[in-house]
Amino acid sequence: MEHVNQQIRIYLHKLLYFLDTDHVDALITILGYAILAKLAGIFVDKALKRLAALTHVSFDDHIIAFIHKPICLTILLLGPLHVAVSYKLAPPWDYITTSIIKTLIIMVWWIPTAHFISTFRFKEPYLLSEKAKIGREVFLLFRNVLRIAVVIFGIVAILMVWNVSLTPIFASAGIAGIAIAMAAKDSLANFFGGISIFMDKSYKVGDYIILDSGERGEVVDIGIRSTRIKTRDDVLITIPNSIMANAKIINESAPVPRFRIRVPVGVAYGSDLEEVSKLLVDIALNDPDVVRSPKPRARLRRFGDSSIDFELLCWVNEPSLKGRVIHQLIKAIDGTFKEKGIEIPFPQRDIHLKNQPSMD
Repeated sequence: MEHVNQQIRIYLHKLLYFLDTDHVDALITILGYAILAKLAGIFVDKALKRLAALTHVSFDDHIIAFIHKPICLTILLLGPLHVAVSYKLAPPWDYITTSIIKTLIIMVWWIPTAHFISTFRFKEPYLLSEKAKIGREVFLLFRNVLRIAVVIFGIVAILMVWNVSLTPIFASAGIAGIAIAMAAKDSLANFFGGISIFMDKSYKVGDYIILDSGERGEVVDIGIRSTRIKTRDDVLITIPNSIMANAKIINESAPVPRFRIRVPVGVAYGSDLEEVSKLLVDIALNDPDVVRSPKPRARLRRFGDSSIDFELLCWVNEPSLKGRVIHQLIKAIDGTFKEKGIEIPFPQRDIHLKNQPSMD
């Protein structure tokens, strides 16, 4: 019994000694930061999530879900860091302890950020277009670049915490970057050309465009490196984006998909011009591929050498119908004019022969 009482007195003495030291203040400080971390978590759950729920996009919901845990862990780790800085430890434990805690704080943000960037999928309609393949490619490329940047930033931050000299690393990276940029300057030019095409939205997949070199066709693919155009002869033309970004481009599908076609028609002098105008408009209205609004119209253009020249103006729903509709209209005009007795003249020349005196 005496032995037990002696052990109890020893433990009480140790407890009283502990209470006389600064350990109690340290525990209170850590406990205070733990309570603050819990309050911050409640604020994120109750306040920020409710605010995010009021918006029509999901991006802010993902951001709040991402920052919840790192914020709480950061505040929790600030407690031991505060204690380690306030209650000076003997070297080298002061440096080692604070460096370890700072490294943990960096990793609390570093690892979740890299995971968030790698797994996040944008689903907002204003960020990804259904036809803009380049939009998805640019997003994937920037996501990979951002992921690499986050990894490098995390490594550099940890090395700075441990007082590792970064000058040799930056010097080597700069030399390597210059070498890579010079070796891949054409690829970089095509990449930035693709970015400018995506940002300017000068054309998209499905549009019919005419280049300043004369090529005309449908845009079938817009990639990071090049743009592909299919001509009416079903020939695929691949053009680097660096050229497309600096070329004059006529987009026949913009700003509206309708496309106007012009059919020149010449009639003989003496024809009933009102009747010709009415027939041309009726022929266009009877074609199923010609739109009703805007309404087709016929216009007198000039007095030609052998004919009075008209021009039939009408619209089709898309540029791809241009060739077929012109074919149908010319065929219908020829048949109708023959039926109505309207002459479509051809160029004529009168040749006068003069008698030359005989040389005999």
